Amino acid sequence: MASASLGHGGVGSSRTASGFNESSSSAIDRLGRGMHEMRLRDKTDREDDKTRSNLFFQDSEPEIIHGASTEAGHVIRTTIGGRNGQSEQTVSYIAEHVIGTGSFGTVFQAKCRETGEIVAIKKVLQDKRYKNRELQIMQMLDHPNVVALKHSFFSTTEKDELYLNLVLDFVPETVSRTARHYTRMNQRMPLIYVKLYTYQICRALAYIHNCIGICHRDIKPQNLLVNPHTHQLKICDFGSAKVLVKGEPNVSYICSRYYRAPELIFGATEYTTAIDIWSTGCVMAELLLGQPLFPGESGVDQLVEIIKVLGTPTREEIKCMNPNYTEFRFPQIKPHPWHKVFQKRLPPEAVDLVCRFFQYSPNLRCTALEACVHPFFDELRDPNTRLPNNRPLPPLFNFKPQELAGISRETVHRLIPEHARKQNLFMALNIQ
Repeated sequence: MASASLGHGGVGSSRTASGFNESSSSAIDRLGRGMHEMRLRDKTDREDDKTRSNLFFQDSEPEIIHGASTEAGHVIRTTIGGRNGQSEQTVSYIAEHVIGTGSFGTVFQAKCRETGEIVAIKKVLQDKRYKNRELQIMQMLDHPNVVALKHSFFSTTEKDELYLNLVLDFVPETVSRTARHYTRMNQRMPLIYVKLYTYQICRALAYIHNCIGICHRDIKPQNLLVNPHTHQLKICDFGSAKVLVKGEPNVSYICSRYYRAPELIFGATEYTTAIDIWSTGCVMAELLLGQPLFPGESGVDQLVEIIKVLGTPTREEIKCMNPNYTEFRFPQIKPHPWHKVFQKRLPPEAVDLVCRFFQYSPNLRCTALEACVHPFFDELRDPNTRLPNNRPLPPLFNFKPQELAGISRETVHRLIPEHARKQNLFMALNIQ
């Protein structure tokens, strides 16, 4: 990986590797200094537009219970059903331990007393003035690569604080922890896992982008859950997700920094679902590298890291990201060759897919569906492919009619191998 000391104005690189000559390092120094004049914003805010509640969502108000604690052993009793002719049923959850905390709230593991099932409960402080967009979105989602919402309820505290509790599938691992396991052993993740995880991210995004019309806006390894036995992946944490309406501005200070698309760093407010595609490229590259590809320490430094690899964006590319910066003069930095970036031999299909993810112009990035049919994933379509432990691959081709609506027959044939089409009754009858 390329390196340079950008020490002016607090801009710096956390990586050390060879690849830049003296003149390119000088250009990057000037780039770091000059970009501070652009006054790029560097913050994330998940509550950017909570005053609007996307009125087409179906309302389904959860019940309110008092004193739901995350302390181990605490019992939370709530009811499910009671609507649309369903019988009402009491369910009890025993809190076990906290598995995640952040600005969003707390996630804790719990066990259902009636069934013994382990669940994850995400507890988020709720502003009583607004509907919770995450709940509304989760109620719409139904996909094997998206974490499922089982139930939801509100809880209150003695201080009259209102919390929303989302009862979710429990999946024990994350892509982040899985990747760190290989890093600690000084190994690279097996390529079959890189293919599996990247494909399942793309399939989930094709569903939420095309079928639901949602942009996730925070794709990163910590938000990708993995079953360590089957290697099935599920996207979680829709706290930043939103319907992007054309012509309606959105905040640009969204998405975790290492995975943030350049148009967001440039302050674009009318971006598209292509920001999720950039983030997916960052995840794939990180799995191949064993470390983040663009580890910026600030918004400006993030853009410097991107330019060090992709080279200086052209005036037309800057216009596609944010036309307000087309007059800014960037030092000319050449792209860093991908074989030097990854420092090992990669299949040409892997490099080609990475290039399709990492386009400065959002409209030139591949879509999630186009990524799914990419030759990089052909090994997953081979009926003889097995996991390294000789177990079968997780379900990858159990597409529903909704996912295939509007897709050409040729694309479907590239997407779903013949052996999978024969196993699916809908496909066997409708796709020949």
